[in-house]
Amino acid sequence: MQEAVRIALISGSLNPESLSRQMAQHAANSLNSLGAQVDFIDLQEVKLPMCDGDAAYSDPEVEKTRSRIEAAAGILVAAPVYNFYMNAALKNLVELTGSAWEGKVVGFLNAAGGDSSYMAVMSMANSLMLDFRCVIVPRFVYATGSAFRNGVVSDRKVAARIDELANELVRFSKTLSKA
Repeated sequence: MQEAVRIALISGSLNPESLSRQMAQHAANSLNSLGAQVDFIDLQEVKLPMCDGDAAYSDPEVEKTRSRIEAAAGILVAAPVYNFYMNAALKNLVELTGSAWEGKVVGFLNAAGGDSSYMAVMSMANSLMLDFRCVIVPRFVYATGSAFRNGVVSDRKVAARIDELANELVRFSKTLSKA
């Protein structure tokens, strides 16, 4: 019997009513239904120091989080877009744990206030590809507030796209881990 693929599902929002966290929760259900082993890393609960290029790297929370990311075959990032870029908490996580991302398959779920930031993920994707040789799943899911109702993803098209991304992330991760 084949071992379940490990996926680190990162919720990068610090907002208690985060739409990207709602996307992450939908994705967790989808990943679980695919038989993936999901490690939900919620940056609202993980208290990371700000990256200082020095002592922060040896912080116990950083070391624990780095190990969790390192153990995964794939990473699904759910983060808000602020000012045409993914939020600072996620960038800080990457700065603190960067080497743990090496060679991982990475997918993106993003929520934003408007339609015009849908390409905000590209600078993060480029950085992960170039700095850490990540394989980026070419199916990003971007949603605005109209896709949510009562704390869940209510737009069927957005939900289907999240499910499709989860499926592709598992498929890519299994394939890459065999190589």
